[in-house]
Amino acid sequence: MGEFKVHRVRFFDYMPSAIRTMAFNSQTERLAVARADGAVEIFNFNDNFFQEKVIPGQDGRATEALCWVGHRLFSAGLNGEITEYDLENLRPQYTVDAYGGPIWTISSNSQGTQLAVGCEDGTVKIFAILEERIQFQRNLNRHKGRIISLCWHPSSAQIAAGMTDMIKIFDAETGHATRRLLVDRAMGASKNKEVVVWSVGYLSDHTIISGDSAGKVQIWNGLTGTLVRTYLVTKWDVLVLSVSKDESSVIAGTSEGTVIQFQFISSTVDQHDKEWVRTRTFRNHSHDVSALAHTDTAVVSGGMDTQLVVRPLLDKVEKNTQESALRKIAFPHRSLVGCAKKAGLLLFQFPDRLELWKLGESEGHVCLMYPYFVCRFLQGEDHICCSALSACGGWLAYSTVSSVRLYRIQYNNTISINKVGTLARACSRQPVHLLCASDDGKWLATANTDCEIHIYNLHKMKLHCMVPVYNSCPTTIAIHPVTNNLISVHADQQIFEFSLVQKEYTQWSRRLQAQGLLSLWLERDTPITHITFNPKNPDHIILHDTYMFCIIDQSLPFPELNAVLWNQMTLKSLPVSQRIGQSHAFKICKSFQHLMCVSLLEDLSLVVVERPLLDIMSQLPAPVRQKKFAT
Repeated sequence: MGEFKVHRVRFFDYMPSAIRTMAFNSQTERLAVARADGAVEIFNFNDNFFQEKVIPGQDGRATEALCWVGHRLFSAGLNGEITEYDLENLRPQYTVDAYGGPIWTISSNSQGTQLAVGCEDGTVKIFAILEERIQFQRNLNRHKGRIISLCWHPSSAQIAAGMTDMIKIFDAETGHATRRLLVDRAMGASKNKEVVVWSVGYLSDHTIISGDSAGKVQIWNGLTGTLVRTYLVTKWDVLVLSVSKDESSVIAGTSEGTVIQFQFISSTVDQHDKEWVRTRTFRNHSHDVSALAHTDTAVVSGGMDTQLVVRPLLDKVEKNTQESALRKIAFPHRSLVGCAKKAGLLLFQFPDRLELWKLGESEGHVCLMYPYFVCRFLQGEDHICCSALSACGGWLAYSTVSSVRLYRIQYNNTISINKVGTLARACSRQPVHLLCASDDGKWLATANTDCEIHIYNLHKMKLHCMVPVYNSCPTTIAIHPVTNNLISVHADQQIFEFSLVQKEYTQWSRRLQAQGLLSLWLERDTPITHITFNPKNPDHIILHDTYMFCIIDQSLPFPELNAVLWNQMTLKSLPVSQRIGQSHAFKICKSFQHLMCVSLLEDLSLVVVERPLLDIMSQLPAPVRQKKFAT
């Protein structure tokens, strides 16, 4: 792979935000995740858990709960509004004020015809789900105190609502409370402290399951209103519950960072009498687990440590397979850093702005000039989806949900920036999430979450062609500076090379697809987020994910399907004869963590941009839920 002078960049202050809530759509295999900054992310579990869409947050629009109704996504928050999202244009489609103060919870009935929200003023409000909007129908009987959690019975006839010190069962038609379940307070010094029912589940057999601030998971008979069993699972709060689709399993997330599973199984040999039994404890988080989803085969969890964890249930999947592997989904799933390798410029993308930086200079071990800030592009209300900087540093393009914008940059001692124009959108319903420009400034490639890649001719300012649609979303794209071939890598880890001149896949790409990629490459669970090229060797394609970077040498043969992906540091220690035997096109280096960009400059110095090692928790208030509750 050679040796390089390295620019290690660690001043890109990308700060992930805590996960507040999530909702899983079993029909489309999509997971919606809401973060503390108000952003909502959509993950496609059918496409290697790829983060295919990001809906930007807005000031004062913190999301407290999410709910899928078919293909439609709704949220509610402490601003007192219900929001339906436009999943094509990645923005709120409309908002409705519930007129009940802050909304703590939202849930739909099983038929998808009604929404229920729990409000600060003690009311459960019912909204009818119409074709294009929602419409207020009625309030259920008002309760003194806020409604914190609720869940519909599968028949849609009753609603269980969690509040302070109790759970109420409402008749959804008349609005009257038919049962009141009193929740025991904690023992000892906390006996006088109110208990908040953070989460409830309502099963087909009228079993009610609750999780509360006293650390209890309780099983109730909803027909008689009696307590069946109590499990004390933590000294702190049980923040969230999630029930499996077949109602045979329940998971609970706690303030200690644990996730606890309960299963409805027989505890005796004869298998006749079933009961709810605590079966597993998962410890994959360092702090509060505030969001859970129970899929058919896995437990999905998230919280204040910002990580989205997919924990397979080994009794539901085949062991020692890719499906049985634990996943901690890294963020972001697309590159937020661009590099102009001829000009030594770096472009950092934030939701509301772009920052341009100049790399430093050195001679040997002596630093002649430190990196310095050049300029900032401020974006208005629309969220920046993706951005690209040409190799010469003279062109900058970025996209929002509504347009693709192009700028001409002239930089000597002073900088001049001129807007060239707004490119028209192609035949596509989805917003662009990837951009790249060719070195000669002639071509611009865009990709969207419909898996479409469009090629624009910037000299003619019009669409040149469209790449054949592949059924997995592109995670990164780049145009080769010598051949003008487009390289694309997709969420399922497949790699393609497309000729912009011939408008077809290259012979190298066809050979690669005919032979197939090696299994160790396809089994990787982090997407490739950036591609660059070796200016001194056109056969070298350099790409990376969060944990490794790889040089693909197009002059070498493809590896066998069962070949080993040797770390180059390990391979270097082997005898020459063994090294020759392991020589193939894929050369891997795993010596990095939290990579955000790897690029080669014209002087063959390597730019490595790493995510800063921030103590996320030190920048967040400790008991976020308790603070909100108190206010």
